[in-house]
Amino acid sequence: MKKSDRSRDRIFTRRAAILGLVQGSMVGVLAGRLYFLQVHEADRYATLAEENRINIRLLPPARGRILDQYGTAIALNRQTYKVMLVPEQTMDAKETFAALSQLISVNENDRRRIAREIGRRRAFVPITIRDDLSWDEVASIELNAPELPGIIIDAGQSRFYPQGSTAAHVLGYVSIVAEGEQTGDPLLELPDFRVGKNGVERRYDKIMRGKAGTSEVEVNALGRVVRELHRHEGGAGNDIVLTLDIELQKFVMGRLPSEGAAAVVLDIHSGEVLSMASTPSYDPNRFSNGIAVNEWQELISDPRTPLVNKAIHGQYAPGSTFKIIVALAALEAGMQLDFTATCPGYKEIGGSRFHCWKHDGHGEIDLYRAMAGSCDVFFYELGLKIGVDRMAAMARRLGLGSLLGIDLPGEASGFVPTREWKRSVLNQPWWQGDTLITSIGQGAVLGTPLQLAMMAARVANGGKAITPHVMREIRDGTTVVQSISSPNTLVSHLGISRESLDVVMKAMNGVVNEPGGTAYGSRITMPGFSMAGKTGTSQVRRITAAEREAGIKTNDELPWAQRDHAVFVAFGPVTQPRYACAVVVEHGGSGAKVAAPIARDILLELQKRDILRHNATPVAVGAG
Repeated sequence: MKKSDRSRDRIFTRRAAILGLVQGSMVGVLAGRLYFLQVHEADRYATLAEENRINIRLLPPARGRILDQYGTAIALNRQTYKVMLVPEQTMDAKETFAALSQLISVNENDRRRIAREIGRRRAFVPITIRDDLSWDEVASIELNAPELPGIIIDAGQSRFYPQGSTAAHVLGYVSIVAEGEQTGDPLLELPDFRVGKNGVERRYDKIMRGKAGTSEVEVNALGRVVRELHRHEGGAGNDIVLTLDIELQKFVMGRLPSEGAAAVVLDIHSGEVLSMASTPSYDPNRFSNGIAVNEWQELISDPRTPLVNKAIHGQYAPGSTFKIIVALAALEAGMQLDFTATCPGYKEIGGSRFHCWKHDGHGEIDLYRAMAGSCDVFFYELGLKIGVDRMAAMARRLGLGSLLGIDLPGEASGFVPTREWKRSVLNQPWWQGDTLITSIGQGAVLGTPLQLAMMAARVANGGKAITPHVMREIRDGTTVVQSISSPNTLVSHLGISRESLDVVMKAMNGVVNEPGGTAYGSRITMPGFSMAGKTGTSQVRRITAAEREAGIKTNDELPWAQRDHAVFVAFGPVTQPRYACAVVVEHGGSGAKVAAPIARDILLELQKRDILRHNATPVAVGAG
C-alpha cells in the first residue's frame, strides 16, 4: 500500500471517530433530556395535559331581586331565549340562516355580524343570532326544527322591571360591563353578565351579584366540548327590600306632569323614602339587553333630561318655602311674636326696589299672617334684622347646602350663600340687596326636592336630624341579613326649640287651612284628613322694571323654558305629623296653583291608605 493511501485511511478513521463521538454525544443529550422530561417532569406535564383536556367554565349567578316594602317585586329576573347557529351541524350555514330569517326578524347589523362570524369562527362554536325571543318565536323555531339543521335554542336570564318607568330613577338599570369597570373578577368577563349602572342597581350591585357557579367540561385538542363532567350551580344574589311603596309611587308618577317635575315623600320619624318620582322618566328594560345607539342618543340629547333623577340631582331656588328657615332663624335669634312690618308692595334699598308678589302690599303684618300670605316685604325686613349668616346656619341644620347622604348615586348638595363665600369666591362684598333676595329663597340659594322634603320633615318631627334612605332590608331568601330601617330613637336633635318649631308649624297650617293663605284653595276638604305646608315660586328669570311698567307681573306667558318653577313643601296630618312631601314642577309657574294640589293629593292618598291598613279612625282637624 502506498504511503499516500495509508495517510488517507488514517485521516478517514480519525474523522469517523470524531463524527461518531459527536453523534454519541447528541444521542446522550437527547436520552438525558427524554429521561428528564419523562421522569423528573412527569407530574408537571401530566397536569398540563389534564388541564388541556378539562376546562372549567363560570356560570353567571341569578341576580338578587329588588322588592318594595310590602314584598312586591319591582326588579327581577325573567327567563329569556336566544337562538344560535352551529355551522358544523348544517350543510350550508348561509342557507339555514336564510330559512330562519323567514320565521324571525333579524336586523341588518346582525346580518352583517353573523356573516362575519360564520367565516371567522371555528365551525363547532355557536353563533348567537338574536336574543330575547318571544315565546311565539321560540315555538315557531321548534316547530320547524327539522328544516333548520344547526339551529339551537338556549335559555338564559335577563333583568326585568315589571313597573317599567314608574320607579326607574330609584332602581336604575343594568347593562353590559364597560372596559373601565373590569376589576380582574372573571365574572365580569362573561359576555352575558350585567352590572348595575345607576340607582339601587348600582349602589347595591355587589350585594345582588351572587356567587358564580362552575361547569367542568371535557374538550378535545380543537377546543370542542365532548361532555360535561360536573356542574356546580352558584348562589343567587341577595334581595334588596326598599322603603318604597310601589303603589304610592304609581300614584305620585301619575300626578306629576310629564314635561318635568319631581316629588319626594318621607316618613318624618325614620327617614324612609316612601316615594321618589322624577319626570320625564325612561324604561330601564331598554338597557337590559343593550340599548341601540340611536335610542341612547335620543335619551341623552333630550333637553328635559329623562335620565336625570331630579329628586336628588335637580337643584332649584326654593323660593318662598325658604321663609320657613328665615322664620326659624329669627325666632331662635330672639324675635318677639309681636314683631310686625308694613308692606306697601315693595322695599327700597340703595335706589333699588324689591317687590312683594302682591302688588298693592299686605299692609301691617305679623309673622303668622306673613307666612300664611307669603309676604315678601315682611321677610325682607326679617332678613335684614338677622343677617344672611344666621339664615345660612339654619338652612344647613334643616338639610340645605350639603349632601344628606341618601344611599343613591348622583345626589347634589345644593347651595346656601354666605358673606364669606361671596368675599372669598367672587371677591365681592355682601350687599343688603343680597340679603333681601336670599330671605325669599332666590338668588344663589339652591336646594334639591329631597332637601326641601327633609326641611319639612325636620320641622314636623320636632327638630330631629333624620337621614333619608331607600334601603330597608337585605335578605337571603326569607332570612333578613341586614335591617336599617327601624325608627332611630337615638337620632340627634338640631337644637331648635320646641316653641319656635310650634310657631312655624302653626303658620304652615295657616298657609293651607286659613282663608287668605296662599294654599287655601288646595287644602284637604275631606273630613278627618289634613296637611300644612308652604308655597314657593322659584324664579328662572327676574321680571324687569320695564315689564312691570307694562303690567307684566308673572312669567307665565313666556316660553316654557323661561317660566318660574312651582314649589310646595308640606307635612301631614297636622295634629300628629307622620309624612313630609316636596313637589317641584319645572316651569310650572305658581307653587300655590300647580305644586300644592299635587302635594295635597299625595298626602291625602297616604292618609287614606293608612286608614285602610290600620283600620283606624281619622282625627278631625280644625281650620285654625
